[in-house]
Amino acid sequence: MNKLNHIAFIMDGNGRWGRKKNKGRNYGHLKGVETVKKIVKSSIKHRIPFVTFFVFSSENWKRPKTEINFLFKLIKNYFFKEIDSVTKQGIKINILGEIKKLPRDLRNILIKCENLTKKNKNINVNLAINYGGKNEILMAVKKNKKISLRNLERNLYTKNMPDPEILIRTGGNQRLSNFMLWQLAYAELFFLKKLWPDFESKDLKKVINKFKKIKRNYGAI
Repeated sequence: MNKLNHIAFIMDGNGRWGRKKNKGRNYGHLKGVETVKKIVKSSIKHRIPFVTFFVFSSENWKRPKTEINFLFKLIKNYFFKEIDSVTKQGIKINILGEIKKLPRDLRNILIKCENLTKKNKNINVNLAINYGGKNEILMAVKKNKKISLRNLERNLYTKNMPDPEILIRTGGNQRLSNFMLWQLAYAELFFLKKLWPDFESKDLKKVINKFKKIKRNYGAI
């Protein structure tokens, strides 16, 4: 049976879900946060040590400014209201990405959450915010005087973390979208048609069960 340490999520379809409900893209993002909360609780039940959510990519700056501002306010308000609950659940928050380019108030609360939860051990929740896989690799290369696989991995955002064994992307698209390009080299990829707000704990369980039955060779026979 395959060991499962880390699941990565591309949470695609929030905007489309909101439009389908005739309530706008931002409503979809709001409901998407509720799905994240459910999946984190389910991941704790499944005893998965690490989960990573693709929250905001380095390419998402191309979106309308009103939507970007809503997303940032949504993240900030969530942690302002929920940080006590996050801490009580034993959730450790890690931020992956170039947070220096984020608004100061958002950056400050993200750093505060990392500090307040750094001793928690139930689950590691990585939030990829202003994250791009190519930029991450480039940054790691620039930090190395002597290039090797080990040295490069020591300078990735995910240093000291296992690589994801599973990637789940909702929304029907079948691409990585510049997400964890290095870490997903040997991940099993699951592309689901469901939009992210419709993704349920039972869907996560189905993926995990399928994963456990896969023969993983890593180039061998």
